[in-house]
Parts: sequence; structure tokens; C-alpha cells
Amino acid sequence: MPKRVLLGAFILIVVCGAYGATAAEHLLAGGYSDPNAGSAKADKVLDETFNRGGIQVVLKLDGPAGVDISRDPTAKSVADNVIRELDANENVQDQILSVWADPALDSALVSRDRTSALIIVSLEGGEDLAPARAAEIEEAFTGERDGISIRVGGQALVYSQVNEQTASDLLMAEAIAIPITFIVLIFVFGGLIAAAIPVGIGIVSIILTFALLRVIGSITDVSVFALNLTTAMGLALAIDYTLLLLTRYREEVERGRDRPDAIVRTLATAGRIVAFSAVTVALSLSALVLFPQYFLRSFAFAGLGVVAVAALSALIVTPAVLMLLGDRIDALDARKPARRLLRLQPSQPREPEDTWWYRLVQWVLRHALPVAAVVTIFLLVLGAPFLSLKMGFPDDRVLPESASSHAIQQEIRDDYEVDLSSAVTIVVQGPVGQQSLAAYTSALSQVDDVNSAGSSAGTFVEGQAVAPGSPDDSRGDVHILNVSTDRDPTSDAGIGQLDDLRAVPAPNGTEILVTGLAATTDDTVGSIYAHLPWVLALIAIATFVLLFLFTGSVVLPLKALVLNILSLSATFGAMVWFFQEGHLGGLGTTATGTLNATMPVLLFCVAFGLSMDYEVFLLGRVREEWLKSDRTRAASDHAVALGLARTGRVITAAALLMSIVFAAIAASEVSFMRMFGVGLALAVLMDATLVRMFLVPAFMRLAGRANWWAPAPLRKLHDRFGLSEEVSEDDPPQPHRIQEKNRAQENSDDTQTGEITSRSR
Repeated sequence: MPKRVLLGAFILIVVCGAYGATAAEHLLAGGYSDPNAGSAKADKVLDETFNRGGIQVVLKLDGPAGVDISRDPTAKSVADNVIRELDANENVQDQILSVWADPALDSALVSRDRTSALIIVSLEGGEDLAPARAAEIEEAFTGERDGISIRVGGQALVYSQVNEQTASDLLMAEAIAIPITFIVLIFVFGGLIAAAIPVGIGIVSIILTFALLRVIGSITDVSVFALNLTTAMGLALAIDYTLLLLTRYREEVERGRDRPDAIVRTLATAGRIVAFSAVTVALSLSALVLFPQYFLRSFAFAGLGVVAVAALSALIVTPAVLMLLGDRIDALDARKPARRLLRLQPSQPREPEDTWWYRLVQWVLRHALPVAAVVTIFLLVLGAPFLSLKMGFPDDRVLPESASSHAIQQEIRDDYEVDLSSAVTIVVQGPVGQQSLAAYTSALSQVDDVNSAGSSAGTFVEGQAVAPGSPDDSRGDVHILNVSTDRDPTSDAGIGQLDDLRAVPAPNGTEILVTGLAATTDDTVGSIYAHLPWVLALIAIATFVLLFLFTGSVVLPLKALVLNILSLSATFGAMVWFFQEGHLGGLGTTATGTLNATMPVLLFCVAFGLSMDYEVFLLGRVREEWLKSDRTRAASDHAVALGLARTGRVITAAALLMSIVFAAIAASEVSFMRMFGVGLALAVLMDATLVRMFLVPAFMRLAGRANWWAPAPLRKLHDRFGLSEEVSEDDPPQPHRIQEKNRAQENSDDTQTGEITSRSR
């Protein structure tokens, strides 16, 4: 039977590997905006009515020093040829902006030193197709013509280069994570074969999930960044789950069980915890599906897929491997040569009470109140920067400075008076006369820091008409108004100006839609905030219900929610400090004063799910010990100490391995993926150390027997529907042993309580 399972798994891996190898080609680079927002609706009207509003591509023409490129005949000839070629491209929309076609755009399209100029076009196809088309334009036009240098940038090329960079970073992350993880596992297990099993299960999970993502990508929009999550979580969770199974299996063998019985017992205990943990993590990630942005929804699909695949791979393949290998799982033990060299005897299994972990927990239990206070204050201080969180929309600065689209846009920011990327476009729908349209355009031009406002009724500066309008800006009852501004569209000032523009009274009987980078940023952030309460409520309710079914307690789920949020607040504080405020050089990224609006939400859902993963690992063993006990206060403390002693090494090793995987993502050259990797690595390490080692035992000590309390109706509900576990016949209740182990502990706790009471008096 094990051979059949492994043969079937091998065939499935080969098929899915071949199918999923091209998954990246079926995924998309965008998905940050809400398709139901006003800015998205405005873009749709521009596309359908005017064949405008697509994602922009910028061609930058640089001439010789000292030459006015706008007046140079050679430059004009080159520009005319470029414009003709662009106009012939079926993917380029109607409006092509250049100073040679419209001298009124001089301040926006010609640099201050007049040696460079821009040609701006918009591409059809949206976030799905425009990036690839932008890459084709870059390949066709980049170079030198008659002494004029041509380079290509713009948001469409940003998406394209992010795609390319992500694929490269993905290979780099795998090349970093897998070998280092294998080396660490050798130290954890001591054997090469035992260490290879978790890594092998992780690779299997990645391959199967890539195939699953390609299937999903053929049905709905999926972000290419989901591959990064797939790689990281597939490897991390598979290693976590396999590590837990192998550790429990070895424990059962050391207790004297034969290997088949040890495997059965392992699946009945650790296997149950793995399955429950997978459900908990999956539900946390599934909440992302409530967001309308497909960037976030993609991680729900990827997360659900990779969690299911990792859990099933661990639960099906690992037992088959253990049955097939038998005693050979401990072959190639890396510790044996060292023992022979030092003439040491093989180490004997130790009782949990003799371990360092048990002694640490006993110390925490004796000092529960001060430990809880100090660690809580420390986490709150670390989380303080999160109070200044500002969310924005990703632009070219998510790429490294060496990327051409970043370099070109930075030159535009530095060398041009007006940055057209900050322009606001207003779509007016409804019957309106030219006089009313002119009055509205004039009023818009009088808003603070607006350079000009233009429509088919004319171009206005500070309320005065300075030029005639373009008839192409009106078609039927739909009109376009372009507002030029100097304000950074992602800044507070830019968003404030947007509010002022929206406050200008529109012509009677018309509907106003606003788009542009400022409007898209505002709509995206607003959409996330609008959906966030529902997402948080779903995660909280699902987590509470699942942990209640798992433990039969209403106290432990509440404790888990509070401690996880406390831990994550510290992680978010670090993210703001590094990536928003730019401390320590933004860890090699370009700080813009904002965080990508989608990343804090994504980071929360993923990190919360992983935190619950360790919570279930720990509570599973604590509850197992509690069920064996006589249910006294001392028994509760002993269950906590013994549960952490049995899982502390596993959780710490799993956290170290998982943080290595996420740190590999932090090597990404895309700034928000670097933030994602750093954030998850910090969250995992903080949760496995400060929270699991100190806060959890401290709070469980302070709660005592109340940890396991539930109202009578809920207790009956748990007895009927809860996830119960029978105590093994080999592990009967041991009240006398527990009482002996904890008598000294109780006396110490009573003394400490008396001292606290005395001081409070």
C-alpha cells in the first residue's frame, strides 16, 4: 500500500509539474484597484466612449546638451516618425500627447533644461494585456535615432517589469530557502533522510499548487504575486506539518510502540492537529475573498490551495514514507560521526520535565504577572509607529532604481515642471451646454494649486480662459475635463485637493466621475477600509468558533485573538518604521511616505493564520495533557508546562524554518514583496518566541482552571459537536504524579500571590 501511494503521488507530481510550469504566463500583474469604484467607472467610460484612459506608456527623447529639443528639426523628425509608428499600433489608443502636436503642453512634456521631451500614449487591454504590450513597445523603440536617445517607461511598463522581476525573485527565493532549510533540518533531526522528508513534502506542495493556480488563472483573474505566497507557504507549511508528524512519530517509537502503531497514533494525535491547523489557516486566508481587488482575492485562492495541498501531502505522503523506510529513516545520522570522534554514547531520550523548555515555562509560571506586563508593554511600544500608518497606491518606486521605468519616472519628477501622472481627469455625464461646462471648468481652475483646467469649452487658468478647448473632449452627453496640478497625487495634500475638486458644484443634471492616480489611490484605500470590518469580523468569528470546537473553552479563543493581534501590532509598527518612514534605508527600498494599501491587509491575514497554526500546535498538546489530569489548578499549570515542553522545540524549529522561507522572499527587488517577506519573518519569530514562550503560559497561569471554562449551554454544544480526543490507554490520568510535580509550584505561587497582595495593601 505505501508503494502504491508513493507511485500515485509521483505520477501526480509529474503531471502537475508539467502543467503548472507555465503558471506565471496565465497570471496578471495588476489588481490593486476596486473595479466598482468611481475611478474605475471613469476609466471604463473613457475607454468605451473616447478610446482613452488606458494604462500609460511614456517615451522619453533625450537630445544633445544645449539643444532645445522642441525646436530642433532633427528631434522633430524623429518624434514624427515615432508618433506615426505608435499611431499605426492597434494597441495604442487615440490620444497621443507630444509637444510637437500640442505646444500648450510644453511645461508638462519638455524638461526644464529643454534637452528632453516626452511622448505619452495609452494602451488598450487594461492590467491584463497592457503590460505585455508595453514590453513590445519598449523593445521596438528603445535605442538611438539620429543622435536622439529614446527610452520607454510609464505605468504599463512598471507592471511588465514587476512581472519579470517577480519571476526572477521567485527563482532566487527557492534557491535560497530550500538548501538553507535542508541544512537546518539536518541539525533538527540529526539525519539526512529524516531532514529530506519535510523538504520533499514542501517541494511537492509547491508543484501541486502551481498547477492549481494555473487552473484558477484560466477561470478568474489571479495576481502573479500569488506565486510568491504559494512558494513560501507551500514550503513553510509542509515543513511545519511534516516536522510535527515526524517529531510525534519519533516520540511514540521512543515510548516503545512498534512502527505501524506509532504511525497510527501519530495520525490520531499530531495528524488531527495538522488537519485542524490547516482549516484554521485556510479560513483566515479565505477572508481575503471579500475584497473586490483581485490582487487580494488571488491570495485567498492561492492560500486555500496551498494550505490544502500542504496538509494533504503531509498527511498522506509522510505516513507512506515512514511505512516504507521503517528503521532506515534514521539512516545517515549526521550525529553518529561526531559521537564516534568524541567517543560519546548515544543520547538517551529525556522526560519532558527534564528539558530546558519545561524549566523555562516553570520560571514563567512563577513570575506570570510581571512577565505578562513587561512583554505586553514591549509589544505595544514596538507597535506604536503603526498609529501613523498611511496607505497609498504602488507606482514605479516599487521597482529598484536600476529599473528603466523607475529611472525615467524619477527623471520626470526631478526635471519637469508638471508631472502629468498627477493630473486629475473628470468625466461629466449628462446634458450640459457649453456655457455651463465653461463655468464648471473655470471653477475647477480656481481650486488651490491647480495649474489649469481644460475641456471642450476652453482651457482656464485661475478662472480665466487662456485657450480654446478641444472638440474631441466632448462626445454626445459625455465630457472630459483635465485638471493639471503640482501636488503629489499620493500625498495628503494631493488627496485634500481631490476632495476640493469633488466639492466644486457640477452642472445640474449631470453625474461626475473622477479618475487619475490621486482618485485611484483614494478609492482603493477607501474600498479597503470599507471592507476591512467584514474581513476582521469573519476572521475573528471563524477563529473563535474553531478554537472553541477544538478546546471546549471560550476563554482560550479570546486569549488567542488578543495575543495574536498584540503580536501583529508590533510587526506592523516595524513595517511602518522601515518601509513607510524609511529608517535603515527602508531596507534597500525607496520610501514614499506610504505603504502599498493592499499589503497591511494581506500581511495581517497571512500572519494571523500562521500564528493560529502555532496556537493549535501548542493548545493541542496542552489539552491532551489536561484531559489526562485530575482537572485541578495544579493540573492546569502542569499541562501548560508539559505541553510547551513537548512542542517548544518543534514550534521553535518550525518558526526558524518558516522565517528562513519568508526571509528569502525579502530578497525580492519589488519593494512591497520585500516588505511582505520581512513582515512575515518578523511576525513568525515574534509569535514563536515572545508570545508562545512567555505570554501564552503567563496568561494561562493567571487564568488557571478558567482557561477551560465555557457556559453550560456551550459546553453541551461542544460535547455534541466538538472535536474530542480520547485519552490513550497507555496514558491514563496521573493525578498523583501531577500533584507531586506541582506541590512545590503551588507553594511558590501562593507565596508570590501573598507578596503581591501585601504590596498592593
